[in-house]
Amino acid sequence: MRALLAMGFVAALFVGVQAQTATELKVGDVAPDFSLPASDGKTYKLSDFRGKEAVVIAWFPKAFTQGCTIECKSLAENGDKLKKYQMTYFMASVDPLAENIKFAKSTSVQVLGTGNTVAKKEADFPILSDENKEVATKYGVLNPRGFTNRWTFYIDKTGKVAYIDKAVRAETSAEDMIAKLGELKVAAK
Repeated sequence: MRALLAMGFVAALFVGVQAQTATELKVGDVAPDFSLPASDGKTYKLSDFRGKEAVVIAWFPKAFTQGCTIECKSLAENGDKLKKYQMTYFMASVDPLAENIKFAKSTSVQVLGTGNTVAKKEADFPILSDENKEVATKYGVLNPRGFTNRWTFYIDKTGKVAYIDKAVRAETSAEDMIAKLGELKVAAK
């Protein structure tokens, strides 16, 4: 019986990985449109930016975890540099909206499960919530555990994926984003 259950679990995991791989976006693909609520009380649609400016979406696994807090801190502390480009940037997760609102407003975060406190600035950018996981699935970032991978998507003004960073370093997220925006020749404001 246990062997049968184990085989069923492995098969389900394999199917989940297969589904994730099948929907994974590539550079040049049209980025899936979305309409998601954000920590600033607004709802954002990717289509609203098409033809106007680039969009960067930094998917993160879980609010109030160490790496995600460090990434949010990096982006908040460098917002003045990021906002010099003709683009809008977001962090996004499958956390409930209420959780992301608290995460965005927190200036000191007790990191879940560690007892450590990380000081950070309040996020000066919207954090999107994809509670039903539909958008994360379309972007191919949802992993078998139900969290999102820490991947950043750079979407050009035409709505196409210009670059996907699958090796995001939380502590240098903003600096790396600024360098990539320059490489992609995103215009300054």
